[in-house]
Amino acid sequence: MTDVSGAAAQNLELPSNLRVLLVDDEENVLRSLQRTLRQEPYEVVTAKSGDAAIALLEKERVDLIISDARMPGMDGPTLLSAARRRWPWIIRILLTGYANISSTIQAINDGKIFQYISKPWDDDELRLVIRQALAFQFSERRRLALVKVTRQQNEELKTLNQSLEEKVAARTEELRQTADMLDATLTELRKSYVTTTEVFASLFNQRLPPNLQTHSEVSALVKSFASTLSLSPDAMRDLEMAAALHNLGKMAWPDDMLRTPSDSLSKEQEKLFKRYPEAGEQLLMALDPLQEAATLIRHHRERWDGRGYPDGLKGDEIPLGSRVIRLAVDFVELQAGMVVRRILARDEAIKVIRRQKSLLYPPDLCEAFARFLEHSEADQEPSDSSVETVFTHALKPGMVLARDLHAASGMLLLNKGKVLSDRLIEKLISFEAGEPEGTRYTVFVFTDTDEKNPEAG
Repeated sequence: MTDVSGAAAQNLELPSNLRVLLVDDEENVLRSLQRTLRQEPYEVVTAKSGDAAIALLEKERVDLIISDARMPGMDGPTLLSAARRRWPWIIRILLTGYANISSTIQAINDGKIFQYISKPWDDDELRLVIRQALAFQFSERRRLALVKVTRQQNEELKTLNQSLEEKVAARTEELRQTADMLDATLTELRKSYVTTTEVFASLFNQRLPPNLQTHSEVSALVKSFASTLSLSPDAMRDLEMAAALHNLGKMAWPDDMLRTPSDSLSKEQEKLFKRYPEAGEQLLMALDPLQEAATLIRHHRERWDGRGYPDGLKGDEIPLGSRVIRLAVDFVELQAGMVVRRILARDEAIKVIRRQKSLLYPPDLCEAFARFLEHSEADQEPSDSSVETVFTHALKPGMVLARDLHAASGMLLLNKGKVLSDRLIEKLISFEAGEPEGTRYTVFVFTDTDEKNPEAG
């Protein structure tokens, strides 16, 4: 071999503590091989037969075997084949003469040798082949170690991903439950705003004589008719609050003006009358949840022909909720003597409403409202076989109100959907005892409590 091959052999990277086993039945061959390899960076051990080599392999670690092909007893190909089966990581090299082609083929097929070297060998070539074999083994061991580490890391990553997925799923479920809880809380908060507006409106009603306390009738009529219009939950809630507070701007009126029909007001009183929708809106400006309701209140005295107030809106410029409130207010107040001094019967009030369509009211909505009134008792809750009437002393905890409950004065005591408790029942009995003699509350409750109870589940 050339010096270049020797230099290449010197430059191959090898680990420390490598061991090479030389197997030959001839002592002089073993000594010659040892001399050739004495400067190499690995330990050299020898064996004079195949059996001796197997015995050594069973006790000591070896990285590479160089075996002569022809030996008494166990020849080289048989030794290398046995070594491959028992210690497959050991590199195997066959040392053979040119005449031993059959032994070489057997070693290649059975022993899966790395290479064979012909006798007589070239020292540089021998050293280079051994270094290449050991470098290959070292590289393969590193590759297998990396494969093992990669496989282990993949398993760890798989476990980590599974754990992460479980954590994400758990966190997602936690967030979903939190969102559901917030939705429920928001729904309850919005419901409490509606209830609060109804309570506040019932307090304002106390300034009026019983025959002019139309608040509850207007609210009930608006709810009933609006339920036929396919409004969104938010729009329905805003409309209910606006209906409850539509007269809020009248709070500053003197008592005599509150009792005077609108067609009998003086010019000064008429100016004050026309300002009450805008005044009602202004009183609610500081309450963010009531902004939409405040807008509906501002425009509920507008006219379809554009001659209403405070802004002279015309046609579809008027919010739908404002149009509904105007219809309900006029219908109820016509029957209470609050528009003209004469109290109109229900049928008369419907006729008056119809005559004003396209002037005061939208034609289609006005006609739908009139038909609704003709086919239902709009000022009462629809009949329901799942509702029963109960007197206060027969109430039980857990019952759910099917209708709003008002005191004899018209003040709202409890809203529909309220779940009765011992404390509430005791308070109702106490309030009833303080009413004028002979007054008894009739409470409407659902018979199917689980189905109607909004707090169930």
